Amino acid sequence: MVVGDIPTATGLLVLGGGPAGYVAAIRAAQLGLQVTLVEPERVGGTCLNSGCIPLKAFLEAAAGARQVARLAEMGVAAGPGRVDFARVRAWTASVVARLTGGVEQLLRAAGVQVVRGRGWFLGPTEVRVEGEHGSQRFTFDAALVATGAEPAAAGGLAVDGERVLTPQQALALPELPAHLAVCGDDYVALELATAFRGLGSEVTLVLPGDQPLPDFEPAAVRQVVAGLKGQGIAVVPRAVLAGLDEAGLRWRSGGEEGVVAASHVVVAGAVRPRTAGLRLEAAGVRTGPDGAIAVDRAQRTSVPHIYAAGDVTGGPFLAHRAMLQARVAAESAAGRAAAYEPQAVPQVVLTDPEVARVGMSAEEARQQGIDAVTARFPFGANGRALTLGRPEGFVLVVAERGSGVVLGVTVVGPRAAELIGEAALAVEMGANLEDLAAVMHPHPGLGEALQESAELALGRPVHVARLR
Repeated sequence: MVVGDIPTATGLLVLGGGPAGYVAAIRAAQLGLQVTLVEPERVGGTCLNSGCIPLKAFLEAAAGARQVARLAEMGVAAGPGRVDFARVRAWTASVVARLTGGVEQLLRAAGVQVVRGRGWFLGPTEVRVEGEHGSQRFTFDAALVATGAEPAAAGGLAVDGERVLTPQQALALPELPAHLAVCGDDYVALELATAFRGLGSEVTLVLPGDQPLPDFEPAAVRQVVAGLKGQGIAVVPRAVLAGLDEAGLRWRSGGEEGVVAASHVVVAGAVRPRTAGLRLEAAGVRTGPDGAIAVDRAQRTSVPHIYAAGDVTGGPFLAHRAMLQARVAAESAAGRAAAYEPQAVPQVVLTDPEVARVGMSAEEARQQGIDAVTARFPFGANGRALTLGRPEGFVLVVAERGSGVVLGVTVVGPRAAELIGEAALAVEMGANLEDLAAVMHPHPGLGEALQESAELALGRPVHVARLR
């Protein structure tokens, strides 16, 4: 009999092994479901294999090179940091292998069956998988679509994988590019620019607007842009890409024209949900104009027993969002009451200085008609920041006037990515300024800046003279 003629039954069938897929698979197995996960490549998805994790590893190596240059200010004799790009790549690969190998072990320990291949729907309760074991059919009681997102065309440049690259292709380059032009204004664009500049490439950041990170507090963005320029990254604002030739990347901005003599160009920020080829229509699953799968609070699609989680449901395209949605989907599939309705979705950009935000900005509060108070505590008044040699940046808190409920927090400065977790907890739990001010923080510590921003908003600052 031909393999694939007899379908294999499973409780929950998961399409995609990225952060949403593997988290949902493990949680569903914990809840007693028989789980089959279908993944054409390595588990971990773009994030672990070719996106978030490799980029953060590059950033850490770049930060180390910059720190060597700062040591002289602290009285430590050190020469210039020299980067061995081959060793950086090898170390990055070892980090990726450790993480993806760990996910494989967790799936096995949970009893999840992993099938290598590409799957698509044959109907509302059946999929076909083409993979390493030929063609197979699976029937399911419930399914989860967690196929992530993929690069989309942007800026009029066609990605060729050689000179014009996706962010993932840039991170896989065998040699350090001489001059990298990064086109985009999101966190990926800024982190790529920071990483490659720190590793030794000449870098130009080409922005579609006046500033990057349009959703962040303007004062924080100005600090980040100053940091980019301080590292020697050229910034071209309000640029329209006009083409690529032997001379380089051509751009127009108002009445100006210019060219970036780039050896490589990265097109960042343009992604779309990966739904092509899934034959969702065969199952009755509806998508929006951008291909994103519409879901309710329980992560159900238009077909009640088919769920979706992560980037395939649209933005923001963040792995931590995908993981929380995945847990909700798994619990829903297991018959539990669960809902995805977070009050706080933190966003982090590992530039130098780092910047992070959660909740509302001051402008967003104003647009919603909320009477808000803001306060900004500088890291220049924080003892730990000074001992780190990193006095730049601040913590900005936005709170409702009267009640003091914390609406949002922005951190720009040293280790902002870690500090934002406490702020996210405050926003998620509905804490007010008095709650933040009452939390004892270790001294000297960067976390004191969050506490003191609340004290400042309450009008009783100790370590700054001005009330606002």
